[in-house]
Amino acid sequence: MKAWRVALIALSFLLLSGCLVTFKDPLPARESAPDALLGHWSSKNAWGEPLNLQITRAGEHRYRAVSYPKAKPGQRDEYLFSVSRHGNRWYLSAPLPDKLGGHFILAGFDFETEGDKKPELVVYNLDLEQIHQAIGQQLLHASTVDSVEGAGVLVDSPMDQVFAYLDDPANADVFVEAVRYQRAGK
Repeated sequence: MKAWRVALIALSFLLLSGCLVTFKDPLPARESAPDALLGHWSSKNAWGEPLNLQITRAGEHRYRAVSYPKAKPGQRDEYLFSVSRHGNRWYLSAPLPDKLGGHFILAGFDFETEGDKKPELVVYNLDLEQIHQAIGQQLLHASTVDSVEGAGVLVDSPMDQVFAYLDDPANADVFVEAVRYQRAGK
């Protein structure tokens, strides 16, 4: 499968190869994101082209991610998302366009700082194979969905059940790093 950009969907969203894990329900928009998430970030896409990401508030407990290639600032993709913290992880949820099957994406994110480097925003996607295993073990319930990216899954388990699975340390390998952003500007 070809590379896809879910990174533009909720946090400039996740330049990954693979099929989508989508969710029937979004995260409830009742929690504030950490202040460190807001602001300007930069990264490179799968082809090495510089990308910019700006994250701002878009209402109470709602956020807007605007992503654009540095060379083409007029080509902006804008997405609304909500966040939630469960266990040791931050999660984000955003609606997907119909061409990617609709419904909602769920991703993890964290902040890393090494030495005197600027902080990095690290975004994690769910590994489709690990989710298939959880479905096979009846830890999650889902159905197969088709999109322009290929066959994915639509998880329709209640979010409490999803987070019980995701927050279990035994399932830490369900997350794979998708993209790293560096703080841009000051």
